[in-house]
Amino acid sequence: MKNYYRIMLGAKSIFAKESHDGNFIGAGFFGNRDLTGKFPEDWRQFNREFIPLYLEEYHKTKIAAGLACGMLYTISKGILIGDIVLCPDGQGNYFIGEVIGNYEYKQGQNLPHQRAVRWLPRVLKREEMSDSLRNSAGSIGTVSDITKHANEIESFISGNRPSLISANDETIEDVSLFALEEHLEEFLVKNWHHTELGKHYDIYEEDGEIVGQQYPSDTGPIDILAISKDKKELLVVELKRGRVSDVVVGQIQRYMGYVKEELAEKGQSVKGVIIAFEDDIKIHRALAVAQNIDFYTYKIHFKLEKKENGTKGSQSKNKN
Repeated sequence: MKNYYRIMLGAKSIFAKESHDGNFIGAGFFGNRDLTGKFPEDWRQFNREFIPLYLEEYHKTKIAAGLACGMLYTISKGILIGDIVLCPDGQGNYFIGEVIGNYEYKQGQNLPHQRAVRWLPRVLKREEMSDSLRNSAGSIGTVSDITKHANEIESFISGNRPSLISANDETIEDVSLFALEEHLEEFLVKNWHHTELGKHYDIYEEDGEIVGQQYPSDTGPIDILAISKDKKELLVVELKRGRVSDVVVGQIQRYMGYVKEELAEKGQSVKGVIIAFEDDIKIHRALAVAQNIDFYTYKIHFKLEKKENGTKGSQSKNKN
């Protein structure tokens, strides 16, 4: 099965042209180490070996170390030959390429851990994407798995007009809510400090950049990973996205377990929050016997403004 990834080629796509001209994607962490033969089949083994080395060499947090090592493994080993990558060029467009080679170490280059890529002549403009794909492709972080948008991406490659709303996940029971809540994550991130959660938590940042959106874990990406303002608690935020209630509760518990065991520093606790469009008795029942998970709902407010003198009315939206 073919997978699809968004890959940032350096901070703010600074090495995008270099990578495109050289027909490769790459990563820069541990740039002085040839990692040939260092990638086991299980990425957890790679993390167990290299996270301590990263902490020692870069003096960062466990969260930063997990993100960096996960990214390095994905680019070097996790992405398979035949997978498709979308790489922003820094000017609002995305290069589209097919991975055609295994890991190679190119000493002295800006991104020395490389994979050969056959770039397609098709350059994808950001405005051509559906809102859902645009949000996924624009998420913070070096690597983002965008396989859920496979149909739309393949439509771009073939030149056919894509369907703007699709949901292939069998756990989704309400496609319309799924489409709506695809926008909720981006709204929450942009307006975090105006929300109730933003009063007590900050979305996790590293070196001034948000890394807590779609943070990778061993059971899938965490929608939002935040930290309390006193740095004593990590918060896992999961959006229901129209999915079956039991799936959402089980998923956030797995995420919280990962954060507690792999990311939390000594003395840090872990809390969870589920956000849904409407109240859900099934979630209430499940959370009655679950610890440290809160349940929030959100509302969308519309306001109509009448224009005088026969001018056309307008409609504005306020989301809270």
